[in-house]
Amino acid sequence: MAKAALQLGISQPAVSEVIADLEQTLDARLFDRRSRGVDLTLYGKALLTRTRAVFDELRQGVKDIEFLADPTVGEVRIGCPAAALATFLPRLIQEFSQAHPRIVLRVGEVPVASYSGLRERVHDVHLEWCVPPFSLDDVGSDVKVDFLFDDRLVVVAGLQSSWAQRRKIDLAELADEPWILGSPITGNYTHIAEAFRASKLPVPKVALETLSVPLRAQFLVTGQFIAAMPESLASQSPVKILPVNLPVRPWPFAIFTPKNRTMSPVVERFIAHVRDFTRRMREGQHRNSRINRTK
Repeated sequence: MAKAALQLGISQPAVSEVIADLEQTLDARLFDRRSRGVDLTLYGKALLTRTRAVFDELRQGVKDIEFLADPTVGEVRIGCPAAALATFLPRLIQEFSQAHPRIVLRVGEVPVASYSGLRERVHDVHLEWCVPPFSLDDVGSDVKVDFLFDDRLVVVAGLQSSWAQRRKIDLAELADEPWILGSPITGNYTHIAEAFRASKLPVPKVALETLSVPLRAQFLVTGQFIAAMPESLASQSPVKILPVNLPVRPWPFAIFTPKNRTMSPVVERFIAHVRDFTRRMREGQHRNSRINRTK
């Protein structure tokens, strides 16, 4: 009680009085009193969960007013896994920052398929691949998923690799090569294994098990290894996408946002930019594909 009073800048009796009034109004005990402090009861935890949302909306209202007073100022809190940060996102962020230099982008690295930052209101948006077998049920009913584009899985090698000079490669030729893949529980591994099994081939030998972007790049540059990664990641890396047909489903890339939550105009502006950027990126990829097919 004393610590709360100090933080709020009021007296300890005032804090105790407010809590007592709340408990009387709700006809429920919110705290269990102990000699060394207090603990939230089941009722207190329920109230705290709702009041967090209330005060978040109040803070959001202040931000909206600030935006209306000066539409060039605000912040966007973004969560995404480390691998996604090595894709097109740096270019997207740079383009947005150049267009809106007074908007602060706070980017936080999060674990794969972890949306707790949205639920805890730490992040406004979350950007990530929806690795098959992805299901909306896995995300939860409180998170909205907006699919941006399909990102195909590709096989890559270092620019110095002998495979980089080939114009056509059969998947069977790569069966005995040293592969860099994720652990057997990752989509990176399971989809390559699925591709080999679909071609009636044994699963390739894993020489290095990692999903670290810097580590993969470091070993691929030697020309000794080959790996698999999403095309959006490969196109930003110093590697060569090999002409190999992988009979696997693409990985949708999506933007995740909380449902039933008011977005600030600044966040809405960023989301609109993400959609526009990825639309232009898709159109560019389609043009390049047509050009490559005509060569």
